[in-house]
Amino acid sequence: MALDKEIKEQLAQYLALLESEVVFQASLASDDNSIKVKEFLEEIVAMSPMISLEELSLSRTPSFKIAKKGQTSGVEFAGLPLGHEFTSFILALLQVSGRAPKVDDTVIQQIKAIDQPLSFETYVSLTCHNCPDVVQALNIMAVVNPLISHVMIEGGMFQEEVEAKKIMAVPTVLLDGEEFASGRLTIEQLLEMITGPASADEFKDKGVFDVLVVGGGPAGNSAAIYAARKGIKTGMVVDTYGGQVMDTVGIENMIGTSYTEGPKLMAQIEAHAKDYSIDIMKNQRAKAIRKAELIEVELENGAILKTKTAILSVGANWRNVNVPGEEEFRTKGVTNCPHCDGPLFTGKDVAVIGGGNSGIEAALDLAGLAKHVYVLEFLPELRADQVLQDRANALENITIIKNAATTEITGTDEVNGISYTDRETNEDHHIALQGVFVQIGLVPNTAWLKDSIVELNPRGEITVDHHGMTNVEGIFAAGDCTDSAYKQIIISMGSGATAALGAFDYLIRQ
Repeated sequence: MALDKEIKEQLAQYLALLESEVVFQASLASDDNSIKVKEFLEEIVAMSPMISLEELSLSRTPSFKIAKKGQTSGVEFAGLPLGHEFTSFILALLQVSGRAPKVDDTVIQQIKAIDQPLSFETYVSLTCHNCPDVVQALNIMAVVNPLISHVMIEGGMFQEEVEAKKIMAVPTVLLDGEEFASGRLTIEQLLEMITGPASADEFKDKGVFDVLVVGGGPAGNSAAIYAARKGIKTGMVVDTYGGQVMDTVGIENMIGTSYTEGPKLMAQIEAHAKDYSIDIMKNQRAKAIRKAELIEVELENGAILKTKTAILSVGANWRNVNVPGEEEFRTKGVTNCPHCDGPLFTGKDVAVIGGGNSGIEAALDLAGLAKHVYVLEFLPELRADQVLQDRANALENITIIKNAATTEITGTDEVNGISYTDRETNEDHHIALQGVFVQIGLVPNTAWLKDSIVELNPRGEITVDHHGMTNVEGIFAAGDCTDSAYKQIIISMGSGATAALGAFDYLIRQ
């Protein structure tokens, strides 16, 4: 195979950063897939005298390990690491050669402290934008700790294995052959799953913050950066860094940037936040908030953080249909992400629940892979833009069903169908299929605030004034968790800035 000119130019720059000689230890045969992998590796070997290729036997063919010359390695790729995984490949190459991973030293020390052998396997699709986070995190662990090994398995090249193990969502991680995790996870979250949660004692010396931001999406980062730039003590409590933006593939309305992708945007935002003295407490979830002399935010691990002001920017998550089978078959045929999991349903029948823009966009995306796509819309008419409706109606393998009230997602070990009631005729129907993609909008992450001092509207959104302040003095909110009229990345960023300026204005007047 031949890498295009632009990729080779970028790759040449990275290869110049190699700190020691590395070798591709490849398990190859004479089949077409092995030939593709061999050509890929040979093309890269030809670009640098620091890289060589040797053949050996591994558990999967085609696959290859990246190792320092004369050593073995725990970093392995089964299949071709292209698409979104090309970055994972480059980073692994650099890190195996000796370049330090760009993670906090505390994380490195946690990884080194693991004293038991761990063998991880991660099943991915090359179109999955969440998979690289997991692959790169586990690769770092394998580089830092020789007791840990990790292999990325490209599902398209190992389709029989994927079907035999009933992998129906990516990324799916196996530990010592047993399912360990699924979905997007940060290195901090994976470490917690391995070693246990952080102790409350680790937070006892934090002192009092001037501004404590709860949430790590666009609104939270904007708020933290604006606050830190005022020179005041700023902290961030972050459950999942990036929030919903990490599930956004194409962003074309970020003013000044014609096109970017969610994970790329959040990586840039995180780097920007780290330019400032912000205490970022990752993989921590707020449990309660109260106000006495100071505002107190209680974490799920029991730690209590004290602050003069707080900014709640906890975002939103996918809304559930709340029918039997939805949770039972989560990752076993029920999913939200057509970009990530769509390739796993190639040649199969699937359903999309929801006829808004996201639902019809998902249907159009899936139509190029699936045998047939059924769109179930609860209302009498679709809510998607007409241009999207026209495109969907023009495809023979998309069927749009309106007035459809989903009643059950059926299956045994995995999804085998969906049931719905025609709201106009009251007739019950069942469609045999293998996958269900839920696309019915978002719900704010405010369940933990339901009985708190912070006022919510009937939709569960935090009500704020034009300064971003809630009904409680000193407690502000921003982003998709608030009652803002529109939920957009750029609007969330603006509201985060507003809340931070509002908090600063409040502080200087106390």
